[in-house]
Amino acid sequence: MLSVYATKDHVYTLLLDSVCSSATFGQYVQCACCWAVTHVWITWITVDREGICKCGYPKDKHCEDPIKPEDYVGEQWDRHRHTKEAPTDAFGDISFGGLGQKTGKYVRVSSDTPCEILYQLMTDCWKLRSPNLLISVTGGAKNFNIKPLLKEKFRRGLIKVAQTTGAWILTGGTHTGVMKHVGMAVRDYTLSSGLTEGQIVVIGVAPWGVIHRQEDLINPKGNLPVQYSLDEQGQGLLSCLDINHTHFLLVDDGTRDYGVEIELRARLEKHISQQSLGNRGSGVTIPVVCVVLDGGPGTLNTMYNVMLNHTPCVVLEGSGRMADVIAKVADLPVSEVTLDLIKQLMERFFGQEYKEFTEVKVIEWTKKIQDIIRMSHLLTVFHIDEDKNSDVDVAILQALLKVPKSDEHAARQSLERQLELAVAWNRVDIAESEIFTEEIQWTSCDLHPAMFSALVGDKPEFVRLLLENGVCVGKFLESEDMLCELYAHLPSCFFLRKLAKRVQGGKICRGQEPQPGSTKISLSHVAEEVRHLLGSFTQPLYVPRVCVFSSLFVVVSQVLSKGLVNPSCLDEERTTDKVWDSIRDLFLWAVVQNNPELAEISWEQCRDCIAAALAACKILRKLAQESGEDDSEEAKEMRELASHYEKQAIGVFSECHSWDAQRAQKLLIRVSPSWGRSTCLWLALKAEAKSFIAHSGVQALLTQIWFGELSVDNAPWKVLLCMIFFPLIYTSFLTFSGSSQEPELKPLNCSSRLMSLFTSPQVKFYWNIASYFGFLWLFAVVLMIDFQNYPSWRELLLYVWLTSLVCEELRQFYHDFDGPGFRKKAKMYISDMWNILDVLSIILFIAGLVCRLQASGTVFYVGKVILCIDFIIFCLRLMAIFTISRTLGPKIIILRRMMMDLFFFMFLLSIWVVAYGVAKQGILIHNEERLNWIIRGAVYEPYLIIFGSVPTNIDSEQFTNFTTEITRLRTKGRYYNSRVLICKTHSFSPQRKLFLAIMYKHFKIYTFEEVQDNTDTIWKFQRYELIKEYHSRPALPPPFILLSHLILFIRGVLLRYPPQKHKPFRQELEKTEEEELLSWEAYMKDNYLSSTRQVKSQSMEHRVQDTAEK
Repeated sequence: MLSVYATKDHVYTLLLDSVCSSATFGQYVQCACCWAVTHVWITWITVDREGICKCGYPKDKHCEDPIKPEDYVGEQWDRHRHTKEAPTDAFGDISFGGLGQKTGKYVRVSSDTPCEILYQLMTDCWKLRSPNLLISVTGGAKNFNIKPLLKEKFRRGLIKVAQTTGAWILTGGTHTGVMKHVGMAVRDYTLSSGLTEGQIVVIGVAPWGVIHRQEDLINPKGNLPVQYSLDEQGQGLLSCLDINHTHFLLVDDGTRDYGVEIELRARLEKHISQQSLGNRGSGVTIPVVCVVLDGGPGTLNTMYNVMLNHTPCVVLEGSGRMADVIAKVADLPVSEVTLDLIKQLMERFFGQEYKEFTEVKVIEWTKKIQDIIRMSHLLTVFHIDEDKNSDVDVAILQALLKVPKSDEHAARQSLERQLELAVAWNRVDIAESEIFTEEIQWTSCDLHPAMFSALVGDKPEFVRLLLENGVCVGKFLESEDMLCELYAHLPSCFFLRKLAKRVQGGKICRGQEPQPGSTKISLSHVAEEVRHLLGSFTQPLYVPRVCVFSSLFVVVSQVLSKGLVNPSCLDEERTTDKVWDSIRDLFLWAVVQNNPELAEISWEQCRDCIAAALAACKILRKLAQESGEDDSEEAKEMRELASHYEKQAIGVFSECHSWDAQRAQKLLIRVSPSWGRSTCLWLALKAEAKSFIAHSGVQALLTQIWFGELSVDNAPWKVLLCMIFFPLIYTSFLTFSGSSQEPELKPLNCSSRLMSLFTSPQVKFYWNIASYFGFLWLFAVVLMIDFQNYPSWRELLLYVWLTSLVCEELRQFYHDFDGPGFRKKAKMYISDMWNILDVLSIILFIAGLVCRLQASGTVFYVGKVILCIDFIIFCLRLMAIFTISRTLGPKIIILRRMMMDLFFFMFLLSIWVVAYGVAKQGILIHNEERLNWIIRGAVYEPYLIIFGSVPTNIDSEQFTNFTTEITRLRTKGRYYNSRVLICKTHSFSPQRKLFLAIMYKHFKIYTFEEVQDNTDTIWKFQRYELIKEYHSRPALPPPFILLSHLILFIRGVLLRYPPQKHKPFRQELEKTEEEELLSWEAYMKDNYLSSTRQVKSQSMEHRVQDTAEK
């Protein structure tokens, strides 16, 4: 077990690879004094008739294998020569009794242990996060009293600074003096916060030899926690460990002396101070501050040494002795700090202890005090009388932020370091008071490292502070590398997992084997994933420069797939510039990681804020849907954040609409280059933002599009009458929208009036309803009256009519020229249930027509049956027309949801049906072999019983109805028939009642009432698709629509005219007009946010919170 006489390097790296196992602690060695005979080299003294070695331990505490006496004849005892190192036998978990069952970690280490090993132990094995600040508390080792107010401020301030900055607190670790005060502060914090707050890390570096009951800490394997209890009464000259510390380093040099840990503690503090702080290796190291309470000459030496190492010190005035001496002279010039003054102060604060001091020592201490005062930039005194409204935490942080005024360049570097420290500590108050002052001028570039740290470290308050003090997001994200680095530092989230999967998938597709840690996120990966989340209708947000030819190929393939376009359209697509919007990039980065605070700060900076909010809503709902865990906390947070941004979009749009309705409507249909050339209206539709679509301003726009050039004030009966007798449009019977609004731009002559009437989506809808009823009437007539061996003229007209419907479906599939390629269009097309019904009805009609044209009678009749079934589907398709109705539209949604629910109920019902059917069939019929009769007896007849139709073979009360047609297949008699009746009674009497009751309750409560309560919202949302469909339809109804299709074919294919854009749904604005509109939108957003903050500040919850914080 003992690594006797092994070299230090070998001992310390013995088990370095097996981190956190019990054997790992073998590298943290202890020291043991070698026992030898008295007369050789050890001088013994007698205490209570027991020999004590020079090391302080009795003989029975020494090693069992004594070194030969002749090796050390005539030598004085020396720690380095007469002790040896061995693997530690005291490490693991330590459990303290009492309230809360506090537990901690501890290890016994040699005083010569390298600090690299100790730091690795704490970070790798104990799983401590690297600190952002190291607070070394030193002072009186004996118990002392301080003023209650100072005690309270010290405890509260120490915990606050440790909690907010993620600091480590380093003390002596024993339950005495200043260490006891630190432990009590941690205890009070633990009792008040419980498990809701993070743990405060308090590391005690104590000498092993003076620990009371050290035998309880012996734990060679470290697999079980040791029990340690506080025993102040029986400790004597030894010291107990403080039970409120969380970790202990017990330093052993082979002796039982105090102070053996000082050297190791100083080296450990220096090593920690050399570790880097931050995310990108900015050169800023972990700061260290020394806090001094009370103390004697040893404390003065500690202060002097740490300040020589450029470590700032905070002295608490009023804590006693040396701390008060230094506090009294800290503000004096060095010339006034004389020996007499120091003698007076020491006599005053040390009392009787001063009489033990020699003149030489006092002179030495005076010189050190003078040197300490010369380093005034490293000395901070907390005056309790002057700082009544502040705690010690402010003094500690201010001590680290003092800037020497001698060198301007050094002062600037120090300021930048202090800003990094303030960000790491997340102390906005310190940054506002000490860093962002009127005397210091900051440029945007100076703040970029702090901005990166604040973003990656999830410090939204600091991000807001930096933006307020001059950070330009455009300059910060000017390069693609910075944005890629932000995505590379995304916290663990669902989007990061998807992004990593996409990066690895790309490497696999290129034939490369992905290596762990070798994947690098590029903007092309982000663009692909974001486009997937937003929808294929958008263009990529990021097009890297290296992908210019690739993107050109995509554009060419998309344009050629559309077919009906002019080659000049290619030039238009190719010259489209991608917008690099830094605010959008920052907002998108915050949204995909589901960070509400950072996203809100970024959104407040966005100009195109409505589109940004709706895009965030779409992305978050898509992420929540793809997460696959609807009940997971992450998915719930995403849905909540999506709802929040839908409300934000509604709030800003309401503000805009209340000021200027026409401008607000222009915001809805404006093409947004920042969001993939989509529109707010389209984003809201794809995000299923029903509340936004149901807004009165959005509905007003849809209503205007629905009426077209006709006035929205026209009654429906007037429009119908003009459709039948169109000369009425030349009178004042029907009003047009252009007649009152823009008469100078739009003269209403005869042709324009006629064109306005028949191109109105409302009129098209009425004509198509009449046409569809005519089609169904003709279809019914052919099926019931005129279905001959050879098609009649009515049937031929039906074929032509159906051909027009097929052509219209093809036109609808290809008509969106701004949309994606063929595959994406097909996927979007079949995602609509009504389109599926259209395709199904057309396929069935073609199948029925093929069978109907056959000469065989059987096949001919099959064709008619197929056409009859097809007629049912065409009738069901009629429901889609009535979605525009405010009354019938929601009812159709209710019916669709009921059908979905009914499927699951039928599945549950089938279990009872099959269970009873198989039992009944097995009881009544013996070895039935006919498959159709098996299905009839096991499934069909039990299904009829649910509705009260009982088969005749079991309905007789005398049980005399038996099957006798086949002697081999006969029933089992009256006894077995009665068993079937009992089985039927027990199975289906309660089943039918239960089934009907459950269906009624579910449909009434969960389906009908849910939709009925949102009738208005659902109707307003679903009418958009119908309005868009009929706006793009040709004016002529089927079958005359074939003429329109022929004209479109000639224009698009033969003449190669460019396609017509959908101006009511997409509008390209001039650059000047767009800038004015976005500036106005940003102004409205500021008004909305101001009113929202005002309402929030006046709420009772906010007032209670403010009162609690004060």
